[in-house]
Amino acid sequence: MSVGFDFGTATCSVANIVNNIVQPIAVNGDESFIASTLCAPNREAVSEYLYRHLNILPMSEVGEKLLQSSINTNKREGLDVIPEDLRFGKQATALYLEDPTDYYYVKSPKSFLGILGLDEIRYTIFEDIVCAMMANIKRNVESSLGKLVDETVIGRPINFHNRGGEQSNIQAENILCRAATRAGFKHIEFQFEPVAAGLEYEATLTTDRNVLVVDIGGGTSDCSLIRMGPTWVGKQDRAESLLGHSGSFVGGNDLDIHLASKSFMFEFGKDSDAKTGLPMPNMPFWECIAINDVIAQKTFYSRANYRELKAMQSSAKEPDKLARLIEVYDNTLGHSIVAEAERTKIALSESENFSARIQLFAEDINIPVSVEEMEKSIYRPVKQIQKLVRETLAQAQVQPDEIFITGGSARSPIVREAIKSVVGNVPIANGDYVGSVTAGLARWANLCFK
Repeated sequence: MSVGFDFGTATCSVANIVNNIVQPIAVNGDESFIASTLCAPNREAVSEYLYRHLNILPMSEVGEKLLQSSINTNKREGLDVIPEDLRFGKQATALYLEDPTDYYYVKSPKSFLGILGLDEIRYTIFEDIVCAMMANIKRNVESSLGKLVDETVIGRPINFHNRGGEQSNIQAENILCRAATRAGFKHIEFQFEPVAAGLEYEATLTTDRNVLVVDIGGGTSDCSLIRMGPTWVGKQDRAESLLGHSGSFVGGNDLDIHLASKSFMFEFGKDSDAKTGLPMPNMPFWECIAINDVIAQKTFYSRANYRELKAMQSSAKEPDKLARLIEVYDNTLGHSIVAEAERTKIALSESENFSARIQLFAEDINIPVSVEEMEKSIYRPVKQIQKLVRETLAQAQVQPDEIFITGGSARSPIVREAIKSVVGNVPIANGDYVGSVTAGLARWANLCFK
């Protein structure tokens, strides 16, 4: 049986086609979406869990060495890995927040897959993480359907990362393919996410149109200008219908991070002064919330950086604010700050003002944020999205008849107006903000695996 699988940066979802109708499939209890998160007692527990409880073996010599090392480490630490040790989705986040210092927590692994320069161990660790998440989803899908699922079309962005070009894309797709194979999928295809979103929109058209599809995902944004309509429905060869493509490693996470940086981090000492009157270094305030940057997170949570933070606090005019930053370090709270920025972004799509709330151990910080402030905060990533639209139009040399916009951050009036300001007076349509890509992948799977 075949399914469309959106292994997203923020959430994952799966759907199939029944009587030509898209059917979302429960992947987390009764829910058809699951957050792209994993929590385990330690990193080594992931590799041992795959082997011990799912009988999923490594596919490489490096993987075998990593597994043996993981088993030895867990044995030495007295950790007997049981199935309940690995949590996914909301359950993973809830467990992590109980004691952030005591768990291994991964959010949005898709953001890391295109980073070039990974050594073989890091590559294999990412593969294990993705495999564990995919295997969990596949088991839940098969439980929901009561059928074996071994064929899938997996969505992918135009570009997984801003640096590395096609080499980065090949690496990321290889990790996804190997992880999916180990998870039990026997036949795997990939489709561009904006093309998939366009396929779902195409099913609603009664005449042929040139449609600019803008997909603003959690970690990437993609644009495609596509000829679509009744003439193209059901065709596997769509080469002539794809007029222009552009994609970048900028998405909803970047909007959240920039909003947190500009609107929240002053409460932790950003833009404050030292006793000497000189400004405090800005980098630590960015690194602690750059949750989609492996190097930044590793740098912030290093022991060397802890000493730097303590030195900054002792030299600060406002040491209490720096104490908050040290609490972020101690309790690994960067994810929580960005999550509150996401909540603020969503609230401001429907209201002019919102009071954000960041919970620390001894206090709650309430921060009022307006739509105008958010617009200033997310200016840079929004400009990058506008650039993608311009690049796609320049490739296509065709003016779209309409715009189809999808992805969670597409709800934002700021983002919608920014796109419209580039394209001009073209109607904007939207379907399911978070389900269009999955639905299109299901349609493509139904076509591929007939």
